[in-house]
Amino acid sequence: MRDAVKTPLEMFYRWESEAADQVFLRQPSNLEWTEYTWAEVADRARRVASYIIEQDFEPGSRIAVFAKNCADWVVVDFAIMLAGHVSVPLYPGQDAESSQYILAHSESQMIFLGSFDLAATANEILPAGMNRVGIHGCDIEVDESLAGILTRYEPYTGSPIPDPQGLFTILYTSGTTGNPKGVMHVHGTPGSVLPRFQETWAIGSGDERERFISYLPLSHAAERCIVEMNALYCNGVISFSEGLEFFAEELRSVAPTFFFSVPRLWVKFKMAVDAKIPADVQANFTDEQRQVVRKQLGLDKARVILTGSAPCPKDVQNWFIDMGVMLREGYSMTENFCDGTFWSESSRPPAGCVGKPLPGVEIKLTADEEVCFRSSGLMTGYYKNPEKTAEVLIDGWYHSGDTGRLDEGGNLWITGRMSEVFKTTKGKFISPIKLEDKFGAVSELGQVCVCGHGLDQPVMLATRSELAADLDDAALRAKLIEALDRINITVPPYERIAAIIITPEEWTIMNGLLTPTMKLKRKSLIAKYSDAINANIVDRVSFLKA
Repeated sequence: MRDAVKTPLEMFYRWESEAADQVFLRQPSNLEWTEYTWAEVADRARRVASYIIEQDFEPGSRIAVFAKNCADWVVVDFAIMLAGHVSVPLYPGQDAESSQYILAHSESQMIFLGSFDLAATANEILPAGMNRVGIHGCDIEVDESLAGILTRYEPYTGSPIPDPQGLFTILYTSGTTGNPKGVMHVHGTPGSVLPRFQETWAIGSGDERERFISYLPLSHAAERCIVEMNALYCNGVISFSEGLEFFAEELRSVAPTFFFSVPRLWVKFKMAVDAKIPADVQANFTDEQRQVVRKQLGLDKARVILTGSAPCPKDVQNWFIDMGVMLREGYSMTENFCDGTFWSESSRPPAGCVGKPLPGVEIKLTADEEVCFRSSGLMTGYYKNPEKTAEVLIDGWYHSGDTGRLDEGGNLWITGRMSEVFKTTKGKFISPIKLEDKFGAVSELGQVCVCGHGLDQPVMLATRSELAADLDDAALRAKLIEALDRINITVPPYERIAAIIITPEEWTIMNGLLTPTMKLKRKSLIAKYSDAINANIVDRVSFLKA
């Protein structure tokens, strides 16, 4: 295996030697960029490694990173590997309970702290006595700072080659229910997955270096794999984002050649254009006008454009494709390090289709239509949780918990989540994803969640979209009743939505209604609004008050 697979550290040594003067990381400040060459990144990582080694932890100790994406995050990632330890990233938007659980469960010995949402309550969250090191964005009291380490420590001179089967990182799932599970990946995982991924998309094969922008949490497998590791394995350039205030301008400035995002951002992109340009005008755009839109979005140079993490509304995906942005959907999970399925053909992607497996990936459907994966990208298991591991890893196959179907061309379509199907009093089973996809196309609706276990008919929780923000309740009710009539007639009677309940607040990570990867916390939503859901609803559209 050592001859066939290059670990992340081996790629680090390669570029440190072969591309020392080339820029690898770019950190913004008010749209001004500080650039770090491979030589500078390597020097920083080796100095931090010297500091970690001085702490004399047992080999393979866990070291946490609690920070928003930044150049220091990647430097620290390399340093942890160089020092012979295991990284444990936390989402910067992680809630207090989950943060405490992860740090205790992983037995992390040290934590690197940057900017994160709960910094104001850090002393209540972080274990007493844990060594704290501040990196970019850190504004709380720490034991040591990255700047101090870089000043006082000499670079570590070793270049160890890790065992490909040795533990590389523990990625704790965001978890829609229960405690997060620690997904274990080994040093050989990226080196097995990335070459196959890059061959599929011809990444790194052009005349110019690939450009990436990193803004989704690096603690998530998708950003870690297809941005950080993707750039590492092709010697691309990673530019970071300072935040939502600057993101649109940063994206135009970077003009990435590879861009990945979640459906929520694609919806917001489309809404921003729709708010300025009526749909009937867009329908008559010339090629030149569509090019202007692509340039304004910062996607005019992007060759590979992917959406994932949750289903993308079909009308949104089709809108981008019609605009000349070839938005392709993929399907994978933390447990297989993004070694999944993608629509990678040159033809127009059918909206909602997640395509065929990457080379080296096998999929199958069980008798009850559960999607299962087998590949070299699979986790070795859940950390300190053999029972849960045994539930999902069976005879070498990972059982995803999602249901799907394969079309005549061998393409995969995700049809729902086994645990989310519910039953009405009429004895009919409802898969919410199908209905949410249909109502996700209603421009006046933002977020949608179909529920109704034990009711005669399903109902839908929803938020106002940005386009509907200026509508009064009466005007919005009229538009939503029209949408109910139009969509309900397209589904069987038992699936028709009886009522739309507009909630008074957006569903966010901080209010506990979204996971850190922007997935619905369905059970939390239903619990929060259970009184409204179970009330004897008379109005087809109702508005809850804060």
